[in-house]
Amino acid sequence: MMENILLQAALEAGEKIMSVFRTNFDVDYKNDASPVTVADQAGEAIILEHLQEHWPDIPVVAEEAVSAGDVPDISGGRFFLVDPLDGTKEFVNRREDFTVNIALVEAGTPVAGIVYAPAKGVAYRTTEGGAEKLTIIDGKAVQTASIACRVRQGAMTAVASRSFNTPETDAYLKEIGATHIVSVGSSLKFCLLADGTADVYPRMGRTMEWDTAAGDAVLRAAGGMTYDPEGLPFSYGKTGQQHDSDFANPHFIAWGKAEIAAAFSNAI
Repeated sequence: MMENILLQAALEAGEKIMSVFRTNFDVDYKNDASPVTVADQAGEAIILEHLQEHWPDIPVVAEEAVSAGDVPDISGGRFFLVDPLDGTKEFVNRREDFTVNIALVEAGTPVAGIVYAPAKGVAYRTTEGGAEKLTIIDGKAVQTASIACRVRQGAMTAVASRSFNTPETDAYLKEIGATHIVSVGSSLKFCLLADGTADVYPRMGRTMEWDTAAGDAVLRAAGGMTYDPEGLPFSYGKTGQQHDSDFANPHFIAWGKAEIAAAFSNAI
């Protein structure tokens, strides 16, 4: 079953990442000035090995491989998106909000995925019937619980990026009347919508598809949706973009429930 194989890949990558986290690791920087560590590279190698073993015919778009110039042909419409260490800035600053992200995309839609936060001992994933949250202890899932987006009651709670917040995001949160803001790193923001902790996640800043696909998959499986600047469902596999590089995302707004989103303008 795909969900169990993705879980195992994420757990093994997370174990390796945590072994680096506990050391005095070095930090390098890529051409775009983003940080990278041996944990990013080693975690990705583990995930790619699992995916190649079980689905050798499905191309994999992985962050570090793409950075090195290894970009597969995704014209078939079905591919994996992998970010072995989402939230490297959190990792470098010894905060726990970093995640392992693996997602499967079909026809532009993230249909399966897992987000694992190894330092927090928690994972979120899609299932055949929806989405679930897993408690991880010593590299094993010891408890699972089904999750679903909530119907907002009373004050609106928003999640926002800890390291990449923007004035545009703050302005939008004020516009919609979000009274409680939770700052958190990495793709965990999607997961807080998926498990009913928060209602909205606006992102008026640059991200890449591997940053968002796994969390977006979990959110959609839990009953939410992510919208692009035109108010349409967010899509993946964006290549040949004139205004930006392949797999770069536009701004987006993720909502926990369609009825909440309907009360506001989806267009950014």
